[in-house]
Amino acid sequence: MPFASLGLSPALVDAAAASGFTAPTPVQVAAIPVVLKGQDLLACAQTGSGKTAAFALPLLQMLQTEAQQRNTQVLVLVPTRELASQVGEVIILLAQRMAHPIKVAVVYGGVSINPQMMRLRGGADVVVATPGRLLDLVQHNALRLGQVQHLVLDEADRLLDLGFAEELQAVLDLLPERRQNLFFSATFAPPVQALAHSLLREPVRVDIAPTEQTQPDIAQRAIAVDAPRRTQLLKHLVEQHQWSRVLVFVATQYAAEHIAEKLYKAGIYASPFHGGLSQGARTQVLQEFKDERWQVVVTTDLAARGIDIAQLPAVVNYDLPRSTDDYTHRIGRTGRAGESGVAVSFVTAESEAHFRLIEKRQNLSLPRETVAGFEPTEPPVQDKGEGNGGIKGKRPSKKDKLRAAAALAAGTTGTAGTPKD
Repeated sequence: MPFASLGLSPALVDAAAASGFTAPTPVQVAAIPVVLKGQDLLACAQTGSGKTAAFALPLLQMLQTEAQQRNTQVLVLVPTRELASQVGEVIILLAQRMAHPIKVAVVYGGVSINPQMMRLRGGADVVVATPGRLLDLVQHNALRLGQVQHLVLDEADRLLDLGFAEELQAVLDLLPERRQNLFFSATFAPPVQALAHSLLREPVRVDIAPTEQTQPDIAQRAIAVDAPRRTQLLKHLVEQHQWSRVLVFVATQYAAEHIAEKLYKAGIYASPFHGGLSQGARTQVLQEFKDERWQVVVTTDLAARGIDIAQLPAVVNYDLPRSTDDYTHRIGRTGRAGESGVAVSFVTAESEAHFRLIEKRQNLSLPRETVAGFEPTEPPVQDKGEGNGGIKGKRPSKKDKLRAAAALAAGTTGTAGTPKD
């Protein structure tokens, strides 16, 4: 099916082709006509399925038919700075061939607000933003949201969780009541779905289940190893498989720094990437990784969502993710755009029960591999009967309970608990 059959203008069809979109993906086929009709949308599709173009193309077409007053008519909210930059790049690229110029502003925290205020002078048709910086710009009178006609939440499940709830509500309070709402994500936990439906008006639900044709070509592996030997095993795998680039996920910023330093001293070009770095450093590391100047980037879940690194051959879960949704997002960094990839999870004696829960919720059954010279010696830790292996979402943690109590007291769906991006 060609893009032209979806109701897009010739200019946008040409822009899609020039951007490398040869044929619409399933989520684009399902979403574009809905967006063009002005309906609310809740779309769930796997990572790398073309969700950005699924909302960018029809919204750009709608902007061409609306009055060009440089009032912000499209607002795209994203959870991270890196995703803001990436989404902005796609929209700018798709808008280049339009008859009337479209001004796109990308704004996020971690950098000086003054250049962003300057770019917003004279207005912007499309604003791509992280919630915290968007509110800062509104407070500085650099931006008004009273004319927004289309709201997009990209990685909506993250934006709707407790960490962003307070900021998101503050943004929603600034928007017109009558608007189109478009929520996109790769995962939607049941509580998030309920919240999303409370914010949408008679939404069309689009679920693109992976099929043999659309399922990413990701070989998933689980390697049993003693916790103290994970770094040596990681070095061995990088060298054995000659991976040109590897994205390694860890649990903390300290671990990212520590493991990257160990690998670098061992002769592997490795760099940390996490929210504690300045925005300039984050941007530089990410670009250098894309340019293959770093072989390994050791990161927290900051890089688990939305980051598009072309032809990334491998992802390693050095530490297992806390939730099954995060597992989906992590491994989705490889095997994108028709490429193949491998996702390796290190399973220690302590994390065995946790990984079994991930397998159960992902409908997986992975054999526990061993690597010669790295065979585990520690016996698996016995499951104490909690039944969730420490996985987020089954049994609330103490922090979850405190957040819920604070949310109840405040009369909202949640309180701020995630660092601003």
